[in-house]
Amino acid sequence: MAFTSTDLKLVLDEIAPALIEGWIQNIYQPATRVVVFELRARGTTCRLLVSCEPETARLHLVRHRLVNPPSPPPFCQFLRAHLDGARLQGMRQLSEDRVVAMEFTTKSGTRTVVCELTGHTANMLVLDEHQHVLRDLNHQRERVGQQYRPPASQPSALDKKVVARNAAKTGDHRFPVSAVIEAYYREQEDRAAEDRARLEQLRSLRKALKKTRRRIDAWREDLAKASRYRDYARYGELMKANLSSITPAKDQVTLVDYYDESLPEVTIPLDPSKSAISNMDDYFKKHRKYMAAERELVPRIAQAEGELKALEREIASIEEGNWTPGEGRPTRSSLVTKRNTTGRTRGPFRRFTSGDGLPIFVGRNARENDQLTFRLAKSDDLWLHARGAPGSHVVVRLGKGSDPPPETLRDAATLALLYSDLKKSGKGEIVYTRRKWVKPAKGRALGAVIVTQEKTIHVQLDRTRLEALKARQEGSFS
Repeated sequence: MAFTSTDLKLVLDEIAPALIEGWIQNIYQPATRVVVFELRARGTTCRLLVSCEPETARLHLVRHRLVNPPSPPPFCQFLRAHLDGARLQGMRQLSEDRVVAMEFTTKSGTRTVVCELTGHTANMLVLDEHQHVLRDLNHQRERVGQQYRPPASQPSALDKKVVARNAAKTGDHRFPVSAVIEAYYREQEDRAAEDRARLEQLRSLRKALKKTRRRIDAWREDLAKASRYRDYARYGELMKANLSSITPAKDQVTLVDYYDESLPEVTIPLDPSKSAISNMDDYFKKHRKYMAAERELVPRIAQAEGELKALEREIASIEEGNWTPGEGRPTRSSLVTKRNTTGRTRGPFRRFTSGDGLPIFVGRNARENDQLTFRLAKSDDLWLHARGAPGSHVVVRLGKGSDPPPETLRDAATLALLYSDLKKSGKGEIVYTRRKWVKPAKGRALGAVIVTQEKTIHVQLDRTRLEALKARQEGSFS
């Protein structure tokens, strides 16, 4: 059911008498192209939703408050600046089309909000008392200052079957037309959100599948290299039993292999610049490297192969149409981003857990850096940042009066290095201090800070530590 001019007329006939003479107590923009006006009229708060989304453009009242973003977008700020406390004087449909004009009385005079609910050309404009455009949702700067002209009329018919079907869902309601439209579009948007979540999950799974395959290939390559040292313990033992007979400055030595019942001779390469003892120690050292690789890499490969099969199963489930959001999610160790039904990552910031079990938060951009440092972090929390380079703010949640464990400090410093411009060099100095010693830098870009009483720690990107942090991350690792 596309929102039609007849729908708009029915909605306005229903809600206009209840809203006229009401005053705006709040405006918020829960989505890029959706604005909600909260009006207080006749002792009741009403929420008027205006959607300029191409596929779901519409206007009606909603019963529940939508999620308000932490900071209002620029268009919402403009509306608040011009309409805060304004009184609604009229609502009318223009040219019997999907266009409605809402006239407000403000401290600066009359302001008109025009909602063009015309599908792909949908827009919302603010006009002055002379009907000149002050601003619009579509950022059409060439229209600012121009006389407003409504779009060409394209009337259409109401799909009464759909309205009747949805009306049964609403029951008794003060605004039944709004309730019908709200129920219908909520169902449509939920379905669209599921489709987006399904596609996003498929994209994330394929990305994780590719990453897991690369990781397995790298581990197998490391294991193959280390396997060359499998017999080096025997070489070391043979040299140990024959140290006195090994001539210095030779590049090889031939010894009887008493580990073999047939007692064959075996030729062992040597480094002529080293002593016999040093050559023997090198063979033992390389064999220990092989043993460590076997001990560490074989279980990792087995675990990753299990994750690979789980990823392949879920991809097949999605492609066959048997997957719904919230079902069949992969484990955290697969490093697939966990999503909610809107397709967005769960919560702001990258989130990790240190080896000591303490939460670590990492900002993704300047806005998140600012929110993390000056809204989420408490005064005694640990704050970190790469010295002299752009990068993420990192915060470790600490109890009041407690100091960070050394391993937690190194975990957090490693993340500060990883998510900074120092990542390319693989090493660098990380500044850390208590959050209370970090202040915003006035007059500078968002996220810029002034730090006092700082200390520094030098870290390198350690592969083992990073793998452990990956396994304890909430969401994707990128």
